[in-house]
Order: sequence, then C-alpha cells, then structure tokens
Amino acid sequence: MARLNHYSKADHAIDWQLDSVVHSLRDAREQWRADHGRTNESGGRSLPSREIINEVVEAVIGAVFPMRLGPSNLRHHSEDYFVGYTLDAALNALLDQVLLELDHTAMRRGEAPQDHSDQAVTIVRDFGAMLPTIRHWLDIDIMAAYRGDPAARSVDEVLLCYPGITAIIYHRLAHQLYSTGAPLLARMVSEAAHSATGIDIHPGASIGSGFFIDHGTGVVIGETAIIGDRVRIYQAVTLGAKRFPADESGQLEKGHARHPIVENDVVIYAGATILGRVTIGHDSIIGGNVWLTRSVEPHSNVSQASLQKSPC
Repeated sequence: MARLNHYSKADHAIDWQLDSVVHSLRDAREQWRADHGRTNESGGRSLPSREIINEVVEAVIGAVFPMRLGPSNLRHHSEDYFVGYTLDAALNALLDQVLLELDHTAMRRGEAPQDHSDQAVTIVRDFGAMLPTIRHWLDIDIMAAYRGDPAARSVDEVLLCYPGITAIIYHRLAHQLYSTGAPLLARMVSEAAHSATGIDIHPGASIGSGFFIDHGTGVVIGETAIIGDRVRIYQAVTLGAKRFPADESGQLEKGHARHPIVENDVVIYAGATILGRVTIGHDSIIGGNVWLTRSVEPHSNVSQASLQKSPC
C-alpha cells in the first residue's frame, strides 16, 4: 500500500467523500451476506489466497523441472537438495490453503465445525506423491510438441516458450488437486494459466498423454471433456457444452457429462467448435472452423465442405 502514495502528484489533500463510499460498500456487503445466508460469518478471511497458490505452483513447477524452470543459479550437484527443500515449503503452504478450502466448504454447506487436518494432509500427500508421474506425463507432452511443430528447435525451447506447454503443466497439477478433493484451489491454478496463456482448461477435464496445443490462444476445454492420447489441437478450438439443463427453479443443473470425448490420435484444427457429449473417433481430423454437434466415426475427415453435404 505504501507504494500507492508515489503515484499521486497532488500537493494538497482532496476530499474523495470516502465516508459515503465506505458506508455504501458496507451496505453492499451486508446485503450480499443476507441474500446468501452469510450473516453469521465472523472472524478473519476464510478463503484460500490466490497469491499463495500462485507461489506454491511456481515453486512446484521449479521442483519438477529444476534445471530449466528452477532458480538461475542452481547447479546439478545441489538439485536434490533444492527439490526437497522447495517441495517441503510448497507442500506445507499448500496444506494451509487446502485446510482453508475444506473449512470454507463445510461452512458453506452448513456443516458443524470439525477438524479437517487429516483430510487435508491426505490431499497434499497424494498431490506430492503424484509429482513424479506428472513429470513423466509432461515429458511426453513436451516431446509431442517438439515433434509436432517443425518450428521447434529444441525441447528446451518448447518448455520455456510454448503457451500450450505452460497450460498443460498447470492443468496436470490442477487436475490432481481437483481429483483429490480441492476443486477451488484447482480452479485457481487453472485460471492462473488461463490469464497467462489465453488457454482455458477446466481442471476437471481428463487429458491423456502426448497432448499438444499449438499456438493456443482462445482454446477452451470444458469440465467433463475426455481427451485421449496423442491428441493435437490448434488455436481457438472449443470443446464445449451444447446445452445446459435447468431444474424446476430455473437453476442450472451441475455435474452432468456435457462435453466432448476425443479419442486417441485426433487432430483438431484452428477455430473448430465441438459441442455436447459427442465422441470424435480415433485417428480423425477435424478441419478448421468446423461447427460439430454430432459424433464422428474413427478415421473421419470432417471439413466445412463435408458438413454442408451431411447436416450435423
């Protein structure tokens, strides 16, 4: 906050009428809490911190790829020390954030206060135990990007420079948190990647090995999408929902499988939109700017011209 003072060039105090603004903001908060049954909340902030989660993820990524994404002064002989020290700090910080999420979720559901420490430890321990497997998957993803892009000069360039690789690194970490009981933290991780890359992958999406997003800007992959192995997609591709069923009160129903299934060895070119719980058969090619709302058989080659002859 102290730095904000340097931005003002005024040489005298200005009356911003802040009393009125502060009171109005308090009224807005109280109204929201009343509308959402939060009037009994007290104490300090109970939600996880985006800043801390971002720091945790950056630390974990550095530990997973220490000589390429770790500190610039790291040497091979101290890799294990750095990885152990970094993960110990990161996982302890993550534990605090998982506890905040579990406590907040229980409060929001109206559950009686209880100790979620054991559950939080299990989530974080499982997350840490999965990191070697995630590193193995990411190595396959990086090789898929290197082999799939003739402009790539090295795997190091792919890891350091490609937004699609950044997005899949964040996604594989977020998906692990999502799968083991920390969906809010997972969403925070995925949105950090979305902000950095323009690639929006919901942490619930299941993505196989050797996944490559080329260029990447504008890609959207929904929560219940299932993507097989060795799939390649280009910029502005959407794997989305076709419709959103609502309950009797008009509220959208949640949890339904509503996004596409993409089988192994599929290529989806730029601007394609695939909606609904449809299946794209293995070894298929979906052309650029195609709008598709039906399943296609394996080894299909779908283009705008072919769709004009066969309604989707």
